[in-house]
Amino acid sequence: MRDDEQTPETPQTLAAPRTPGEPRTLGEPRTPAEPQAPGEPRASAEPPASADPRTSAETAVDQVDQVEQVQDTLTGRQRLTAALWPPRVTRAQLIVALLLFVLGLGLAIQVRSTSDNSALRGARQEDLVRILDELDDRTKRLEDEKQRLENQRTELETSSDQAEEARKQTQEKERQLGILAGTVAAEGPGITLTIEDAAGAVESDMLLDAIQELRAAGAEAIQINGVRVVADTYLSGDAGDIEVDGKGISAPYGFKVIGKSQDLETALNIPGGVVQTLEKEQATATVTRSEKIVVDALRPAQRPDYARSSSQ
Repeated sequence: MRDDEQTPETPQTLAAPRTPGEPRTLGEPRTPAEPQAPGEPRASAEPPASADPRTSAETAVDQVDQVEQVQDTLTGRQRLTAALWPPRVTRAQLIVALLLFVLGLGLAIQVRSTSDNSALRGARQEDLVRILDELDDRTKRLEDEKQRLENQRTELETSSDQAEEARKQTQEKERQLGILAGTVAAEGPGITLTIEDAAGAVESDMLLDAIQELRAAGAEAIQINGVRVVADTYLSGDAGDIEVDGKGISAPYGFKVIGKSQDLETALNIPGGVVQTLEKEQATATVTRSEKIVVDALRPAQRPDYARSSSQ
């Protein structure tokens, strides 16, 4: 066959439309309007995805390695903070914590109550009897004072010369107030308290404790080394350099106290009281009863700057 001779082209003819249900030949495209036959495999236009070469086990190992690298970069404090915060508290843990708190509070109250009463728990029977006697004496003094005031009121109401009776009671009240204020001398039964301080360990607060105990036991007049003790008396200074109302005093410290001697002595000798406290500091306290104690140290009467009697 010659080169110039060409093979006649076979004319292409359009495929005739197929009837519904007629099978399609291999490679023949489906028209858009043609529905897919049941059971016919769906042709996918996308190419199949390539399989991941790493398996799931390898991926998990990589994640664990990343977590360990992050943990290695954290400090100890950061690890502790991450473990404790945010807190993971359950309801049971909250109930247990509340019960422990209530139990601890009860134990603290019990220990405090026991420590407060330890001095009395360890006291001897005779010491407890003396304390009870002192309380009874204080109650009796208050009742006597109440009865005395009621008698004064009755006398004022029934006296024929009320003005004269009022004047007498006023003078008596003035003498009593003068004793309390330290402007007049006083005498009566009481005790003397002598404190020897060879070691120089007695502080001003120890002497103040002695004054408070004596006042609580019913002391009506107190004098320390020639200085009158009144309502506004103060003590200052250290051991060996103590001052009472700005006046220096030195050992031995001598107290003159007017009052019921039995009550005053009992108040100083109670367990854990003034005498035992001084003995712990290597000091010696001697209490002596007397039927006549003279308190003659005086304080000048001071007129108040602002306060005036409401009866004027």
